[in-house]
Amino acid sequence: MLIDLFSPSVQHSLDIAGIFVFAISGALLAVRKNFDVFGMAVLAEVTALGGGLIRDVIIGAVPPAAFTDLGYFLTPLLATVIVFFLHPEVERITKAVGVFDAAGLGLFCVTGTVKAYGHGLGLVFAATLGLATAVGGGVLRDILAHEVPSLLRWDRDLYAVPAMVGAALAALLLRFGALEGPAYAVPVVTAFVLRLLAMRFHWRAPRAWHRRSAATEEV
Repeated sequence: MLIDLFSPSVQHSLDIAGIFVFAISGALLAVRKNFDVFGMAVLAEVTALGGGLIRDVIIGAVPPAAFTDLGYFLTPLLATVIVFFLHPEVERITKAVGVFDAAGLGLFCVTGTVKAYGHGLGLVFAATLGLATAVGGGVLRDILAHEVPSLLRWDRDLYAVPAMVGAALAALLLRFGALEGPAYAVPVVTAFVLRLLAMRFHWRAPRAWHRRSAATEEV
């Protein structure tokens, strides 16, 4: 059974907001890579919807939500249009976009966990799909843009870890039947705040213990 803190209309609005911000990041990367408008739209759609598509296909929720809700599909196209015409201005507010991206990360890692659990997966696998929901689109975006996915790079602020913590906390609350009402916001806010702190203080995951290689990262 899916657990809802918000009404369906509010939940839908939050999903759209998260999709929009993720799509902005995809379209901006396309601009930096000198892609044309079609490439921008593809990266925006993949970034915004890729994680949810992966989750829905795995749990058998077909057709995926991305193909049953026109708003989900059109929102990345709107983000593409905005970035196409206003990308210098959007680039200047990347910090603000990063805050909203962190909010989307927190929301999607929890909603993904809850949806997977509601379709019969165990807690560990539900949390894993919650993580996939939050970061899967970004991984697909980077692969299409011929970049090492950001969550695999040591020189990037923690991204997957906050989503992992949020998804794990959501699974823990599900285990004890406590993910109800205001408690639903706890893992969302936890992942959100961890991501903001990682951005503020440049927290990064450690590399191999006693790493001896002097090799630098490929650019």
